Amino acid sequence: MLTHRMESTSVLNRGGNRRIIPFGGKRNAKFKSAEQIRSEADTSRGGLCKPPKTYKAFDDSHTPDAEYFKELERVAKHRIIWGGNYFLNYLNATECIIVWDKKRRGLNFADCEVAWTDIKLPCRIVEFKWNGMLQEDMKDKEFRIHPTQKPVKLYEWLLRHYAKEGDKILDTHVGSASSLIACQRLGFRFVGYEIDEDYYKLAKERYERETAQITLFNLNH
Repeated sequence: MLTHRMESTSVLNRGGNRRIIPFGGKRNAKFKSAEQIRSEADTSRGGLCKPPKTYKAFDDSHTPDAEYFKELERVAKHRIIWGGNYFLNYLNATECIIVWDKKRRGLNFADCEVAWTDIKLPCRIVEFKWNGMLQEDMKDKEFRIHPTQKPVKLYEWLLRHYAKEGDKILDTHVGSASSLIACQRLGFRFVGYEIDEDYYKLAKERYERETAQITLFNLNH
């Protein structure tokens, strides 16, 4: 289930098991509407490639507060929080961090992103190229619709290494819906929220395209 309203990040579920996998934010003064971004999709390849040069602006000035993180701790059995290094004043010391190495060096952008987690496992590094037009899997490039979009295969890696059968995934900052697509591919139940109406529509359309492709693939096999 993908729902509009509620500020965007990712969780699993208490009892049903819930895990979190959050967010980031970037404002861009120049942007394209959802319709313009949608029209740029290469529909001959499922709309997964040809990223737009600009993204719709969104306001990231109101970051989650202590109450937000307390609520996540209450509802989640375990949490994985992208950008957790920015919120250490709200999070406990942890034995494990997850580092996403984007396999890019010497640029003005970060070489990696860090996720905080309360799961008692050793620190891990996952490598997946994500550098503008260059992606790890150039034969199956993802159509980028969001400024902080993460690859579906990154979320698949997280689910395979940190989630268990029967877990229900809660993502409170859906963004591009990459986490939900990964859940669909691997058979996890999920709940997702996105507060921005345009990104909600784009995420919903992207998820529905992916679901349709998976269904068609299953019918052909």
